Amino acid sequence: MKPYFQTIGLIAKPGDEAVASTLTTLTGELERRGLPVLLDPTAAAYFESPSAEVVERTELASRCDLAIVVGGDGTLLNASRSLAGANVPVLGVNLGRLGFLADVSPDDMCERLNEILAGDYEEERRSLLHAAVYRNGTLVNESDALNDVVVHKWDIARMIEVDTHIDDRYLNTVRADGLIVSTPTGSTAYALSGGGPILDPALDALVLVPICPHTLSNRPIVVSDQVKIDIRLHGDGDSKAQVTCDGQVNYTLFGGDLIRVRRKQHELRLIHPRDHDHFDIMRKKLRWAEQP
Repeated sequence: MKPYFQTIGLIAKPGDEAVASTLTTLTGELERRGLPVLLDPTAAAYFESPSAEVVERTELASRCDLAIVVGGDGTLLNASRSLAGANVPVLGVNLGRLGFLADVSPDDMCERLNEILAGDYEEERRSLLHAAVYRNGTLVNESDALNDVVVHKWDIARMIEVDTHIDDRYLNTVRADGLIVSTPTGSTAYALSGGGPILDPALDALVLVPICPHTLSNRPIVVSDQVKIDIRLHGDGDSKAQVTCDGQVNYTLFGGDLIRVRRKQHELRLIHPRDHDHFDIMRKKLRWAEQP
């Protein structure tokens, strides 16, 4: 039977010895099937003389039918920001600790791959955020995020102060260590540590979570993901603050900067094995099923 996906792109966590053997097994399995394989430079670095074609991430996104990410949730977060716009489905092989997103174990990777290539899989759509920084009315930085956009203090023990507007309507002014704007996917990440609620991934919603607010009545708030969120940083000049996307992309902020957060037009196509159960993953990862 003809494989459901024809050209496979491989992306890997850099500099992790545990990735090498999994990547070798995976590449061998795909080549045994006669499927064209494209290696992202992160994956190619594990081979002295790669037998597969090595291409940059943008070309990989435009040419592959399926991208397999070998690593952990952090590696998948990185990949998702570059693959979502190309509408490439993504499968995660988990070598990390949590595995909320990358949920295929290396132990049963080949079996799961057989099922997925035969079209026996589940697909879900995950929303992303787009964050743009404006300074004196000029766009100076922009990035996407699958988990969250965080405006936060930098490296000093001092709070920052921000005004938040939703759809041009004033919400509040918060003095805190920072403010998290999270997707449902990111609600089990930094937002959860900040006391935010867990959102079902299927919800069309965002959550705003203040980080260690000075006023305890400043609580997390859930809003529609169709709203426009504007965050204005107080202060003059060097504010010792940053905006961070997915904990991976950082940009230094100055007092008066405006951070505009919107839902990104494109979504991430996330592939799971047929028996994927989001609630089962939460029970295991958050240890809800453990008895005292």
